[in-house]
Amino acid sequence: MKFPFIDADKRSIAERPEHNPRSPLAIHAMTVAYQQKPVLWDVEYDAPEGSLIAVVGPNGAGKSTLIKACLGLIPLVMGEVAYWGVPYNESRLRVGYVPQRESVDWDFPVSVADVVTMGRYGRIGFLGRVRREHRDAAMSALDKVGMADFAGRQISQLSGGQQQRVFLARALAQEAELYFMDEPFVGVDAATEQAIVDILMKLRGEGATVICVHHDLSTVTRYFDQVILLNTRVVAQGPVKDVFNEDNLQKTYGGRLTILEDVSQAMANLGRGGVEL
Repeated sequence: MKFPFIDADKRSIAERPEHNPRSPLAIHAMTVAYQQKPVLWDVEYDAPEGSLIAVVGPNGAGKSTLIKACLGLIPLVMGEVAYWGVPYNESRLRVGYVPQRESVDWDFPVSVADVVTMGRYGRIGFLGRVRREHRDAAMSALDKVGMADFAGRQISQLSGGQQQRVFLARALAQEAELYFMDEPFVGVDAATEQAIVDILMKLRGEGATVICVHHDLSTVTRYFDQVILLNTRVVAQGPVKDVFNEDNLQKTYGGRLTILEDVSQAMANLGRGGVEL
């Protein structure tokens, strides 16, 4: 099958004028395929620094694949990804990842504190010793998500919302500057969802960038200031107030989308300046 043509000059993203070498994440011509079927096609994107970015689209649109491809968890057919102008292996300590909760073996015999401490392994090193500073950082992260009292608990004994908070704490313990989060709000209660939102806002206030696969269209205007509308290709991307509209949503979801009343109302509120980002 044919895939997008990549320039023969082999320039890196940092050398391409269409990309910002200071962007926390720059994607050039990303194409990913499973069994010769394209899942992502010729994706181009630069993430603005210090933003909360939602990735939305229908099931099978390639949202989770986008994150995994950026992190090198699945191979690219073509394209390139850079972080602040350099490859992932040169910027790994600056990037955090919160996977889907369903992808984790929660029966593995490990404590909450141990899970969060794993977020420090990039700083500890493969054969390094977990020192007091690492344990303190893990406990501080647990405190931020309201889970410090559960540090000694086995992860299998936690509720779904508590498990999600623990994985968020693990990412916070890494002290990253760019975070990928894959459906962090799925299966959590209202209190956990608000706790996650509060943490995202705090991260943005500290200058971090968060790219979040998100499924609830009704909360995009309240939780995020940037959006990527994705369906194999990038349909639209930019500030929520500019691109999150019914026309782009119809292009993204096609005949499968029924725009809920609260989504339309949220967009109307945004147009009247009633939603703060």
